[in-house]
Amino acid sequence: MCALLFAFLFGAADLSLAEAPPAPQGVASEVPDGEEGGEHLSIRAPVVFTLAGVPVTNSMITGWLAACILVVTAARFRYLVQAGRHTLLTGTIEALVIFLHGFLSDIMGAKLAQKTFWLLGSFFVYILFSNWLGLFPGIGSIGWGHANGHILKVTLPLFRGVNADLNTTLALGTLFFVFWFAWAWKESGPLGILKHIFAPKGGSTGVMRVVLIVVFLAVGLLEILSIVVRPFSLAIRLYGNIFAGEVMLETMLHKVPVLGWLLPVPFYLMEVLVGLIQALVFMLLSAVFVMLICSHEGDEGHSEQGALPDAGQHK
Repeated sequence: MCALLFAFLFGAADLSLAEAPPAPQGVASEVPDGEEGGEHLSIRAPVVFTLAGVPVTNSMITGWLAACILVVTAARFRYLVQAGRHTLLTGTIEALVIFLHGFLSDIMGAKLAQKTFWLLGSFFVYILFSNWLGLFPGIGSIGWGHANGHILKVTLPLFRGVNADLNTTLALGTLFFVFWFAWAWKESGPLGILKHIFAPKGGSTGVMRVVLIVVFLAVGLLEILSIVVRPFSLAIRLYGNIFAGEVMLETMLHKVPVLGWLLPVPFYLMEVLVGLIQALVFMLLSAVFVMLICSHEGDEGHSEQGALPDAGQHK
């Protein structure tokens, strides 16, 4: 009921917050050619202003806002823990950390999860909070535009969903790729990476071994292509799902203006779930990619051999 109430309020508030003052002097008011805000969400994030010659888009502003809120929350959590005060905030954060660490440990193993949790856990928290922040009233409906009857048609929103901008998701994917390479180099070394990509698997000898070498050489080239594509696949998957959700909400909001306060409600509820799933998928795929390159076959074989006597004892 609480989630339904919040979704109802958010859908109604997006209309009430649609009015904003005209664009001030010095603020870029153009949007990409042929694209407007309001009913049609632009594919490219519009530039709101420039800072030291660097264009600042509305998705960047929302991303900074999300980061600031998370930093302040983390600082507050640290203060409360050091003061020995246990509140709903500290309990929620501790439960989230315990769940994520246990989840990654089940996938990657405790040792590897301990080394990578700080980044993978941060991915989950930032993406989840950014996705949910994009559902709040004012995101996409406060900005500059022109009057359309009694309603202001926003053509330059001040805020935009963080992950509805491909630049943001590409930055996350690139950041993961950099650390993936660093962890792979540290855990396996250059020879280990080459062996993982090109070395034939199995204990075949003779002619079959030569055949397998040729086969795994071709497979290795495909694996290199797969590794290069991984950050782009992470970025496009996250961007596509979040952008499609925002387009759907915009459509439901303006399809029938009289029912603009009601039609988006079920879709807001769905986007809450989509935001959670996409954050979890991004973290999960990142963990799997790291595990594939950093896991050692000897360790796996050792664990399997250790499990065989137990199975025999039960017999």
